[in-house]
Amino acid sequence: MNEIKLGIEGLTLEQLESIARRGVNAGLDEKSRIEIEKARKLVEKWVDEGKIIYGITTGFGALNNVIISRDDTRQLQENIILSHSAGVGNPLDEEVVRAVIALRVKDLARGNSGIRLETTLSLLALLNKGVCPVVPEKGSVGASGDLAPLAHLSLVLLGLGEAVYNGRKISGLEALKICGIKPARLEPPEGLALVNGTQVMTAIGALAVYDALRLSKTADIAAAISLEVLLGANVEFDQRIHDAKPHPGQIAAAGNMRRITQNSEIISSHKDNTHLQDAYTLRCSPQVHGATKDSIRYAKGVIETEMNSSTNNPLIFADSAEYLLGGNFHGQHVAQAMDFMCMGVAEQANISERRIERLVNPQLSGLPAFLVSDGGINSGFMIAQYTAASLVSENKVLSHPASVDSIPTSANKEDHVSMGTIAARKCREIVKNSEHVIAIELLCGAQAMDLFTNQKPGKGTQIAYEVIRKAVPRLEKDRVLATDINAVVKLIKDETILKAVENGVGELC
Repeated sequence: MNEIKLGIEGLTLEQLESIARRGVNAGLDEKSRIEIEKARKLVEKWVDEGKIIYGITTGFGALNNVIISRDDTRQLQENIILSHSAGVGNPLDEEVVRAVIALRVKDLARGNSGIRLETTLSLLALLNKGVCPVVPEKGSVGASGDLAPLAHLSLVLLGLGEAVYNGRKISGLEALKICGIKPARLEPPEGLALVNGTQVMTAIGALAVYDALRLSKTADIAAAISLEVLLGANVEFDQRIHDAKPHPGQIAAAGNMRRITQNSEIISSHKDNTHLQDAYTLRCSPQVHGATKDSIRYAKGVIETEMNSSTNNPLIFADSAEYLLGGNFHGQHVAQAMDFMCMGVAEQANISERRIERLVNPQLSGLPAFLVSDGGINSGFMIAQYTAASLVSENKVLSHPASVDSIPTSANKEDHVSMGTIAARKCREIVKNSEHVIAIELLCGAQAMDLFTNQKPGKGTQIAYEVIRKAVPRLEKDRVLATDINAVVKLIKDETILKAVENGVGELC
């Protein structure tokens, strides 16, 4: 993939991930260039006429009643970047900043902002040259958009602030030299156009959704392995059960696990036992995993809509020579979707941790305590379960919704805000925590699978076991488990386990 064109519509989650993580370049399509130029000419006409327009010839927020003279309009646009650069905290990851730049350009590409084409192309050059502005992660309330972090990003266009290039922190001025760009002298309303939007919360949310979609499929693999080694039944995956309660995610999860465990000699070996019903963590796994899938899919729909939206204020409609004042910068849709997904992914990790407990607890599993020989001198996977418990407990705290909070800002002019960026940040952290929990379940499942030497597992579980064992040997005696956990997290993140299983049993849903 050489270049992804950013235009009025059509950017997908997968394309954004490619730009953010895989270094794919982005370009501006021809229609967008035309639309940007049309809106820009209209703005210049209005400024020449002395028209009073919010953010162009007036102050911002509660200062909207202050009329700015024509001589001061340029200073007004620079001042919004300077004054709004009030973020704090650790810098956002480079992949997030790349996604933010791509989404900001995507918004501008719709031609509703009044920004100049050359300024848009300068922002695009930062992305394509691999220059990453230093953007503090905290300071946005999610309306009027992500003001503080977007201002920090935009500082570099003025030759101010800092950026990272080839792993080295440099000044904004040096970053511009690398890109062959002169420091911008912003025209009205470019300062406002650069900072007024939902791109930070959307970028963070988009990467979280992408990872959660992948994790939800891997969680089905982990659950299938656990079910087999805990001598569970596969009747709970029967299509008829799920057709009777046809939630899409539930049907998908049951179908995945049914195919993964297909032809399992382990499950067949105990079909005639008096054991009637499995514990909920096994029997209800399609229902719980399915609810998580549905929450992620809902979030994906919201995020992709936001990715392809105009989130500035005012919005300029060149075809009718009008501008309209509205609230598309408000991040409530993203905020609520991220909070919903927080709960869904957290619950997926919760049920995984309970399966881990069943695996390491000899009273529940019938397996050696903590899945290791010479228990006592060896602790095996005892503390791995502690780690999983710690992570799911943290997830529960992070699942408190951010979107139900609002603190008025700008002298009560902006009296309801979304806290969408907080919601997205904590959602991304929950996904990261949950990747480690699922990795621990996969490790424990593979360790238990080593005990079934005379019986073949299902086709999918066998493949997953072999992939894990190529990266992590069987635990014969105690060693540093963090290394093993991180190795399996890598297998989850780069989709090694998922792709191998899908090659064997077909694409998972």
